[in-house]
Amino acid sequence: MGGKKTDHLPGPLSLTPDEQRVGRGQQHRVGVVRQFVSLVLDCGASLRCAAGVLKGFGSVTSPTTMAPDRSTGRLWLLRIGLAAWRRPKVIADDWVWMVDHSIQIGQCKCLVILGIRLSELPQGRPLGHQDMEPIALVPMTCSTKETVAVCLEEAVARTGVPRAILNDHGADLHGGVEIFRATHPQTSEIYDVKHKAACLLKARLQGDARWTQYASQLGPTKCGLQQTELAFLSPPSQRSKARFMNLGGLVAWGSKTLALVDDPSRLEPLGVSAERVRAKLGWLVEFRGELVVWSAFQELVDGTLDLVRRLGLFPGVGFALAAALPARPGAAGGLRADLIDFVRGEALKARFGECLPGTTEVLESCFGKLKALEDGQSKSGFTGLVLSLGAMVSPWTAQSLGEALEQSRVRDVAGWCRTMLGTSVQSLRKQAYGRLTGATKTG
Repeated sequence: MGGKKTDHLPGPLSLTPDEQRVGRGQQHRVGVVRQFVSLVLDCGASLRCAAGVLKGFGSVTSPTTMAPDRSTGRLWLLRIGLAAWRRPKVIADDWVWMVDHSIQIGQCKCLVILGIRLSELPQGRPLGHQDMEPIALVPMTCSTKETVAVCLEEAVARTGVPRAILNDHGADLHGGVEIFRATHPQTSEIYDVKHKAACLLKARLQGDARWTQYASQLGPTKCGLQQTELAFLSPPSQRSKARFMNLGGLVAWGSKTLALVDDPSRLEPLGVSAERVRAKLGWLVEFRGELVVWSAFQELVDGTLDLVRRLGLFPGVGFALAAALPARPGAAGGLRADLIDFVRGEALKARFGECLPGTTEVLESCFGKLKALEDGQSKSGFTGLVLSLGAMVSPWTAQSLGEALEQSRVRDVAGWCRTMLGTSVQSLRKQAYGRLTGATKTG
């Protein structure tokens, strides 16, 4: 990973010097692969959409060349991802690991470790996918602190002992890191600031009767609006998991909608009467004072995350955070003090002149991109697409893409999936229902 980093993926229609140095046939092949990967990973296109776009443009730019089928493009992603997980890493003592589990339906969890060297940590901006290096991808059916510790120890052979490990302090992750640190005391454990902020919010809101009442009103309100002329005012859906990490939208909706309830004339050009607005959303008036406090909570959390994303953790970051967060009275002031104390405490783990990343959001973002890529399959358990996590991170050039495809063949992907994932939930479902040959046919 030494040297200057390049862009994640070059433009889909440009040729780099790397491409010009390879043969014309190989050059075109790598160009098509790069275009497909760029459409899927950088533009958010589905596999089917990316194949369709290349087919449409290919018929114009190269009528004699067949565009890839989506299944071919899927295999490209898996091969590139597998090569990324397997490629050698630089052995150094300045690695920082980010560790978390990706969970879907079924027993299988995937322990994912992404890493970045402190010597390559970007300054003044949040971490991006192109900054990270895939270290380890370990599917497991039983995640305990002991199994996590074993995975961490195995990863040492790839990068050396890391300078720090970031995680969300889940019981198995935190316990595994503690076991690891018993034999590697030079490694510091960093508690992800976003998860800590969610815990601080949970401590203040979970037992708050007013918050419970507010949250319980959102569901019926959404159901009552979504099939009416007020559908555009429907509240966002509440998440069953990580609720206190996603309060911003719920609170922002309440504050903005309350302003419309106070002045419904702003909605008259849209054909909405004041009576209808007050009838459906007038209950928000009862929470006027609470919404002010909850909005202040969210502003403090957002300000803390923004600063830690950009600046990281270093000695003195507590003073920078105190200057960035305006003083607040009452409960908001207490949250502000707790956030500053937490960040200051985590920053003490950084050595003089050292800056450590303080959040695993870039890893969480990769999980979100994986679920978007899987689309409906994310509800059917892990498939080989989990390998594409390796293709999502680190910079890719035409040369590195070509090398990845040479090093990782289709049989390698099939072997990894068979060994590491076993029989998928989809396959088991097909086997189970496929045997019901005597089932009643309907229609």
